[in-house]
Amino acid sequence: MTAKRLSSADLRALFLSFFRERGHQVVASSSLVPGNDPTLLFTNAGMVQFKDVFLGKDKRSYSRAASSQRCVRAGGKHNDLENVGYTARHHTFFEMLGNFSFGDYFKRDAIRFAWDFVTGKQYLGIDPQRLMVTVYHTDDEAYDIWLKDVGVPADRIVRIGDKPGGGSDNFWQMGETGPCGPCSEIFYDHGAHIPGGPPGSPDADGDRWIEIWNLVFMQFDRSEEGKLTPLPKPSVDTGMGLERTAAVMQGVHSNYEIDMFVNLIKAAAAATNSKDLSSSSLRVIADHIRACSFLVADGVFPSNEGRGYVLRRIIRRAIRHGYKLGQTQPFFYTLVAALEKEMGEAYPELRTQRAQIERVLKQEEERFAETLSQGMVLLDQAIARLGGKKEIPGETVFRLYDTFGFPSDLTADIARERGLTIDEPGFEQAMQVQRDTSKAASKFGVDLRAGVSLDDKTNFSGYANLVDAGTVVALLRGKERVEVLRAGEEGQVVLDHTPFYAESGGQVGDTGVLTGPSVEFDVADTLKIGSAFAHVGRVKEGELRVGARIEARVDGERRRATMANHSATHLLHAALRKVLGAHVTQKGSLVAPDRLRFDFAHFAAVTPEELKQIEELVNVEIRANAPAETKLMPYDAAVASGAMALFGEKYEDEVRVLSFGGFSTELCGGTHVSRAGDIGLFKIVSEGGVAAGIRRIEAVTGQGAYEWISQTDRVLRDVASLVKAGRDDVEDKVRQLLDRSRKLEKEVAALKSKLASGQGNDLTGSAVDVGGLKVVATRVDGADAPALRDAVDQLKNKLRSAAIVLASVDDANKVVLIAGVTADQTSRVKAGDLVNFVAQQVGGRGGGRADMAQAGGNDPAKLDEALARVVAWIESEVTAKSA
Repeated sequence: MTAKRLSSADLRALFLSFFRERGHQVVASSSLVPGNDPTLLFTNAGMVQFKDVFLGKDKRSYSRAASSQRCVRAGGKHNDLENVGYTARHHTFFEMLGNFSFGDYFKRDAIRFAWDFVTGKQYLGIDPQRLMVTVYHTDDEAYDIWLKDVGVPADRIVRIGDKPGGGSDNFWQMGETGPCGPCSEIFYDHGAHIPGGPPGSPDADGDRWIEIWNLVFMQFDRSEEGKLTPLPKPSVDTGMGLERTAAVMQGVHSNYEIDMFVNLIKAAAAATNSKDLSSSSLRVIADHIRACSFLVADGVFPSNEGRGYVLRRIIRRAIRHGYKLGQTQPFFYTLVAALEKEMGEAYPELRTQRAQIERVLKQEEERFAETLSQGMVLLDQAIARLGGKKEIPGETVFRLYDTFGFPSDLTADIARERGLTIDEPGFEQAMQVQRDTSKAASKFGVDLRAGVSLDDKTNFSGYANLVDAGTVVALLRGKERVEVLRAGEEGQVVLDHTPFYAESGGQVGDTGVLTGPSVEFDVADTLKIGSAFAHVGRVKEGELRVGARIEARVDGERRRATMANHSATHLLHAALRKVLGAHVTQKGSLVAPDRLRFDFAHFAAVTPEELKQIEELVNVEIRANAPAETKLMPYDAAVASGAMALFGEKYEDEVRVLSFGGFSTELCGGTHVSRAGDIGLFKIVSEGGVAAGIRRIEAVTGQGAYEWISQTDRVLRDVASLVKAGRDDVEDKVRQLLDRSRKLEKEVAALKSKLASGQGNDLTGSAVDVGGLKVVATRVDGADAPALRDAVDQLKNKLRSAAIVLASVDDANKVVLIAGVTADQTSRVKAGDLVNFVAQQVGGRGGGRADMAQAGGNDPAKLDEALARVVAWIESEVTAKSA
């Protein structure tokens, strides 16, 4: 038994307090969306926010840190979704408690810290007799520390080697190349009543011995050839699973029995009217509400690709388990309140964004409910056609995904419940065809070491200057570091000082020129490489050498236009929050000299009235001409003062706070106008949705706004001239013309319908009797689709028992086909099959209900021949059904 019982919240607080007392900087959890890291779908470990520190690309003011990191493993390489709800310890969302050393302490201190926290009576107080530790089989140093310094008996230290196929549970690496090193793990024994053996034994996969803490010792750098080179500053990355450790501290075996999950499961039971609290479906729902809520809080919204697709399938999996429990009404979103109660104290974003999270989840529930029943019908039909087979075809799985939004793992869940499997290779093949067609292949999986790493640092002087002198500290030609760039060569120039702004925070990089004695380098862009600013461009004349002293001159007109747009985004952000609500948060931006683009979280289209109000608010602030005030402040103090920070963005310990009067205050490292009035004029040019729950506004300022308004005015004058109206009454004139056009269109449609109807009446005598079924298949020239449908309906009424297909060729030389079958004959002939029979012969396809269907084609030359074959086709159908 353990020495004390700790709640999940108390365990989290105790861990952070322990390491704070030992000189660690307690760092807040980063976003579930990794900042500036295209290699990961989600943050899946505590070390993710420190990856650049471990790689030497980033430096912090502290050398040791501790955190409680929110993690998701539900997509990409790290995907535990299929196991959630069926095991004691798999989750889509979990918290990882971790302590980190960046070249400070190493194995001895890391091991001692872990053991003291786990076994110390004032901390967890776990009986050492219930613990075992593992080390990598060649790591004698770690083995000796456990044995001689800590005093763990030799029979409780297990050396773990490599697996037959390569790799080891006790050797960790960040990627195929880069930092890596041996691990040491601490295991807890849940007791002999639970099956399973200790680590390293044949039955180690059982649930008796559970890993609660992993200590990673980064001491090597792996090259592309596989060579391990000792790192100059070995580091430590550890991870203790909060849920697993809470289970130990609360004397339970399953993570789903800890306090946090017990309360969420009770809430899920109440929401689904369930009585059996041991239901695996309730565990799924309780797990999924955590992942979904935090993903939405971090700016992920349901969609059909990338992170949004993962979120959508987690939501829909939870909803489907609600259906299994008999709850067919929206319920999942109501659990956000229970989650806020459990975790809102540790993660305030749950409280500030609760309404937005509930709104997004409810909308997705309602959307899925519309298609779930249809998809289930298709799936049931597919299962019924299996004829005793145990595998659902991949094409069926893909159709469920493509048509009804069923993730493949949802279909796999349903299949498993019915003792079936799915054809995963077949599904993947169909998915690949779709990806190739739509060019929608994943953007994730970029090599960790791609690009160039520089240790150099550039001091930015561009807040105050557009011209400055600097020394060349590095030159790059491609990815190669060189000593000289000559005339005509393209490359990157790194200076120790520069007024050029490097692309960051949505603001584009500066352009301009670098000059020196007998050398000129045209700068086409400026980028960041670690702490260095790389001026990207081409040597126009002369040659540029490392160590040269040069003058850096920014394109001033382009910079000023960019600054105006950047400052306008700050005013726009504040105006959006005032008009639409405090739930609005920035989700991306582009600040260029010619325009600005601002993405934000909002649940509905912005109305024209709201857009007008937003635009007016921004222009009022521009005319008020408040000065742009900047302050350097500690991050925590800046946020406490009310400055807006982008959640998930990387900020230094000291941040730059920009404010315009009392209207807008944000953290921002970009360049801005001196006063709001320098923006000149702000004009919104478009607003629309870019993803579920994400809207986008595009706007122009200053000269760009003037030119946009001038162009709009020219268009208005041209339209006025075309419709022979004055500028002030052009709207009324256009409305009159549109009304007249609609009236004429209705008259034409009525004439076509009358024409088709008249021809239809003449066709009753041409009907052919096929086993008591009247068949009509002919052209009705001059009729469009609505007119053909009217004619088919009239023929069905007159002929009583009939199968009809009417066709015409439209003005674009395309075939239009309408088929109809009377209700008493749909068991013998279906309109969809009939129309497809004809459509396939004229280069088209179509479908519809059993009694009415529509199709098209692009080969009218074969239409008459296709219609002539209808009677024979129907005879074969009727004969087959009668046999």
